[in-house]
Amino acid sequence: MSDIAFTNEEKEILSGKLQGYLLKELDYEIGRFDAEFLLDFITKELGVYYYNRGLYDARAVIEKRFDEFTDAVYQLEKPTDFMR
Repeated sequence: MSDIAFTNEEKEILSGKLQGYLLKELDYEIGRFDAEFLLDFITKELGVYYYNRGLYDARAVIEKRFDEFTDAVYQLEKPTDFMR
């Protein structure tokens, strides 16, 4: 996995969301620099957990689709004298 990197525009949006959350929920105001610093910390320290969860979810979807594909292939089989 490469490092998680956000564009400047994405960082601005995410930092704004952090600022809004802290102000609304904790009545704590931080500036843009501090919000970006906090965002960098969260991304570095917690991002990998969210990344891995996304992979687990993707794997589950792929496995389900593969099972559906396998079932569809079995339905195409023609009857023969061979037993499985």
